[in-house]
Amino acid sequence: MTKNKRKYFTTTLPYVNARPHIAHAREFVQADVFSRFYQEMGFDTFLNTGTDEHGLKIFRKAQEEGLDAREYGKIQAQHFIDLAEQLNMKYDAFIRTADEKHVKAAQEFWKRCDENGCIYKKAYKIKYCVGCELEKTDSELVDGHCPDHPNQEIEIIDEENYFFKFSAFQEKLLDFYKKNPDFVKPEKRFREIISFVENSLEDFSISRVKNKMPWGVEVPNDPEQVMYVWFDALVNYISTINWPQDEENFKKWWPVVQFCGKDNLRQQTAMWQAMLMAASLPTSEMVFVNGFVTVDGQKMSKSIGNVIDPMEMIEKFGTDATRYLLVSIGSFGEDSDTSWEKLIEKYNADLANGIGNLVSRIVTLYQKTDKKLFNEEEISSRMAGSSKGEIVKLLEEGKLENILVSIKIRIAYLDGKIEERKPWELIKTDIELFEEEMAELVKVLFEIALMIKPFMPKTSEKIQKSLINKEKINLFPRFLEK
Repeated sequence: MTKNKRKYFTTTLPYVNARPHIAHAREFVQADVFSRFYQEMGFDTFLNTGTDEHGLKIFRKAQEEGLDAREYGKIQAQHFIDLAEQLNMKYDAFIRTADEKHVKAAQEFWKRCDENGCIYKKAYKIKYCVGCELEKTDSELVDGHCPDHPNQEIEIIDEENYFFKFSAFQEKLLDFYKKNPDFVKPEKRFREIISFVENSLEDFSISRVKNKMPWGVEVPNDPEQVMYVWFDALVNYISTINWPQDEENFKKWWPVVQFCGKDNLRQQTAMWQAMLMAASLPTSEMVFVNGFVTVDGQKMSKSIGNVIDPMEMIEKFGTDATRYLLVSIGSFGEDSDTSWEKLIEKYNADLANGIGNLVSRIVTLYQKTDKKLFNEEEISSRMAGSSKGEIVKLLEEGKLENILVSIKIRIAYLDGKIEERKPWELIKTDIELFEEEMAELVKVLFEIALMIKPFMPKTSEKIQKSLINKEKINLFPRFLEK
C-alpha cells in the first residue's frame, strides 16, 4: 500500500435483485474494520459502499413486482442502507448507480474510452447468463446451464452492440501485475487472474439495445443503446468521489483499496483495471478477494431454507457480536462454511465465555481496591506507537484473522494469569502483591479493549469505561439456543 496519510476503501456494490445476505454483510464489516484501523493510525479515510441498480435482471425483477425499475431500486437499496447502519458501518458515501451524478460520470467515462479508441460497434451472437450478467462460452456451461445459476436458462443475445477492446490490454495488465506484486490478495487469487489474462483476452460487450433492456445508462450519442451493467457499475468507484467534476477531490482519494467476492475477480482485477487504463486514469491500489460462504456444505438457497439473514444475526447476537462473527467466518480467498449452530458455538466460546467472562472477573476483582492501577492515556499512546508496523503489515496481507488470534492469545494469557495467581486469595494475605497483580491484569485488558475497537467499537468503549469507572458490565450473555 502507498505511504500517504489517506486511504480510500470500497466494497463492491451489491446487486439489488435480492435482499442482503451474509456475504454482503461480511464485506461491509471487513471494509469498515480496515477503515477504522487506519483511522486509529492517524489516516484520513474514505469508505464507500452502495447498490448496483441497472440491468436486465433488475428490470425483470421490477416487472415481477409491478414496479417501475427506479422505484424498485430505491426500495431495495434501503435494505442495504439499513444493514450498513445496523452493522455500525461508518461509510462516507452510499452511491447508487441510479444517482444522476453517477449516470453523468459513467457517460463521461465512456466518452474518454471512446476518444482513446477503445470502443467499437459490431453485430454478434453469444450465450448469456442473466444471473451473472456475463457472456458464457460452451466450456463454462454444465449441461447447457451456468454452474452458478443452474435453474436459469441461458439466453441467446443476437444484436449489434458496442464492445470494449479488452484484448488490447493483455500486455499492459501483465506488466501492471508484475510491477505491483501485492495488487491482489490472497496470492492464490492473484495467480488465478494472471493466468486468466495470460491465456489471451477477448473483447466484451458493453451495451444492449434499449428496446430490449430499457433500464440502463444511455450510451452517449446513441439513444438506441444503454450501457451494459459492468461498464456502468464499476465507474461507481470514481463517481462516488465526484469524478470528473471535482478532479481535486478525485486526486485526493484515488487510488482505492477494493473488497470483492471471488465471483467478481475477473471484473474487479482485470476488466476494471483495463477500463481505467483506457480512460487514462490510474489503476486501483489493491483488491482483497473473498471466497464463498456456504451453510453446512451447501450453497445458501431460499428453497433449501438455509439462508442466514444478517439482520437476523444482529437481532440474535447484537451488532458487535455479529461484526465479530462475520469477520471470523474465514480468511480472504478461501471458501468458508458456517451455520447457525457454528455461529452460536463461536459466540459462546469467544465472546460469552471468552472476553465477556474475562471482563466480568477482572472488574469484580478490581473493585476490591480504591487505587487506580493504570494510566489509560499512557497505554493508548504506547499501543498506538508499538502496534502500527505490525498492524499495517497484517492489514496489507489481509490477515484480519491474525489480529483476532493475537487478541485471543492475550485473553488466554489473562485467564491463565488469574487461575495461576488467584488474586481473590492474595487480597486476604498480601494487599500490595494483590494490587501489583491487578495492575498487570487491568493494563493488558485495557490493551485488549483498544485492539478490538475496529472490530467491536461499542464493546471496546464499554470495556474502557468499565475499567476507568470500576463498573461491572454484562457484555455477552451466554446464548442457550440449540
